[in-house]
Order: sequence, then structure tokens, then C-alpha cells
Amino acid sequence: MAVRKATARWQGGLKTGSGAITLESGVLSSSAYSFTGRFEGGMGTNPEELLGAAHAGCFAMALNASLERNNTPADYVQAEANVHLTPKPEGGGSYISKIVLVLDATVPGIDEAKFHELAEAARANCIISAALAGVPEITLETTFKN
Repeated sequence: MAVRKATARWQGGLKTGSGAITLESGVLSSSAYSFTGRFEGGMGTNPEELLGAAHAGCFAMALNASLERNNTPADYVQAEANVHLTPKPEGGGSYISKIVLVLDATVPGIDEAKFHELAEAARANCIISAALAGVPEITLETTFKN
């Protein structure tokens, strides 16, 4: 069983403090995050951006695996995840209301209907989509070329 590790350290109050996120792989080493970066468009990363990166990466790999099993490997698959952080209607915080996966791919030898079928299955079944089952809406927008 693979275990992946990320560490977050926060110091200070919610709005005036700051933190750093580190990934075990070293790809992200002590990357700064803050209240303004998370909720007000300030500098630094944030948990939702990292979640989006994980979701886009997982979805792209899952789709590529499906395309290979279909004997129609992609020239390329590019996935983007737009994570919507929304204030709770009753107040008291925010939640992830929606994730929109945006897909651009060139896949020779496949018809558009089959491509959309495989893309939708990858969206629904990739590991990160499964982990995010509590998100009210995860949608997929595609640009298809063959």
C-alpha cells in the first residue's frame, strides 16, 4: 500500500497568520499559504489549488489508461480542475461547491461519442473523484480532436 505524505504548518491567527505546505517528494518545499492567498486572491498556494492539481493529474492519468485499454492512445491529454470555494449560505465558513474539470485532448482513431464515454467514466471513477464524493457537483467540459 502506498502512503503519500504532505505537511502543513500554520502560525498565528486565521487572518494574520501564515503557513507553509511541504510535500514529501520535495516538489513543493515549504510553499507559503495564507488567509489572503486562500480567500482573497493573494499570493501563495492554498489547499484548494493543491486539491485541483491532484484531481486534474489523477483524471488525466485515468483517462489515458482507459484510452490505452481502448487501443486508442492519446497524442496528449491536458486536464485543468477549477475548484469553486463558496461561502456557506448560513455563514460560518466556506465549502467546495463545485469542481469543473476542463479537458483538452487529441486522440486519433476514436469517435467523439466513445471519447466522451471514456472521459466521463474517468471523471466519475478516478481515485481523487472518489475521494471527493462529498463535493456537490463535479462536471466535465471537453475539447476533442482526433
